[in-house]
Parts: sequence; structure tokens; C-alpha cells
Amino acid sequence: MATVVSTEGSLQIPAWVTDLASFRRWAASDEFPEEGRICFINGEVWADMSWQQVFSHVAVKNAINVALNKVVQQAGNGRYWPDGLRLYSEAADLSAVPDGSYISYNAMRTGRVRLVEGREAGYIAVDGAPDLVIEVISDSSEDKDYEWQMRAYLDAGVKEYWVIDARTEPVRFDIYKAASKGFAATRKSAGWLKSAVFGKSFRLDVIADPLGNPDYVLRVK
Repeated sequence: MATVVSTEGSLQIPAWVTDLASFRRWAASDEFPEEGRICFINGEVWADMSWQQVFSHVAVKNAINVALNKVVQQAGNGRYWPDGLRLYSEAADLSAVPDGSYISYNAMRTGRVRLVEGREAGYIAVDGAPDLVIEVISDSSEDKDYEWQMRAYLDAGVKEYWVIDARTEPVRFDIYKAASKGFAATRKSAGWLKSAVFGKSFRLDVIADPLGNPDYVLRVK
């Protein structure tokens, strides 16, 4: 099994992890690492054990979380989940941890998304296809987020895919809609992007904090 490991960390993968089913058993075990981003994509384990960049990654996710949580709560038709929700998809041979996910109540009612129970209590993941997933690009994840994991999300049945790259200026913010031949990029209108899932338009602005460091605001209309 091929493994992609960032230059800032390493990961020992058990020899018995050979497919999605065995990856799921590993992920639910006490041996699974508590740190790092570890995914299963197209028959391979992808692992990034490096720390996330404060301004180009953590701050971006915070801006997305603040805005979308408000949008979803006001609509009252689903749940927005920040970084940390593990997703499984048998159809796409995928296990991933998006930087953000939106799951409608309709997806839960119809069984398109199901909660995965933990060994002892509560729920630890979801099975199926969220309505929307978000990825924030880092140096180690660029190929994954723009290519093979992007295709896996499509195969899983994800309706909309957001990608943000804040490593350079101007910040790149794209919304892709699922189409018959793949994800299709949404056209910008005066800097705004329309989300079919939310029925609203969004724009990601870069501002400076009082110390001159970059911060972000996701505008909604």
C-alpha cells in the first residue's frame, strides 16, 4: 500500500490495513493516532502529520465556520460541521476529514448520510455523502484537494465542493458543483460565488488585524 507522509512527520501504518474496511477498524482502534490528518483515498492511506499554518489555514477555517454556522442555523434545514468530522463512503472507497461539511436533515432522513456509532458511546463519524464539503489548501494537500480526493468526493455523491487557497495573494476561493462529467467551477460575479446548496452568494475577503496579520471574512448575500 502506498503512503504519502509529509516531510514534517511520519506515520507507522499497520501491515493489515489493506482496504477501506481494515482502515475503518484501525481508525476506530486505540492504535489510531490522535494527531494529524489521516485519510483513505482510492486504495491508499494519505497522511499529513505536520502542523497547520496559523494564518493561511486555521484563520481561514475560522472565518468559514463563523459564517456558515450562522447561515445554517438561520435556515434550520441541516447541520454545519467544522474540521474534525470523519466521513466514510463505500461507493468512493474513501475516508476523509474535510475542513468543513454541511449535511442537510433530508440527507439524514433519507439515509444518504448515516451516523456511525462509537465502540463505547455516541457517534464518531458519518457514512455517505454530505451535501457540501470544504477543503483549505496546504502545501502538503494541494494535489489531493484539487485532484484525487476531489474526484472521490464526486464519486461519493457530494453535491458541492468548496476549495480555498490562502497561501498567496489574491486568495483563491472556488465553488464546484457536481455535474455529469465531474465538478464544474461556478463563475464569479463581481467577486461573488453562488452556492446552489445554500441558495446564497459568498465572497471571501482578506482584512488585516491590528497587528497587520491577515484575517478573513466570509461575506454572505
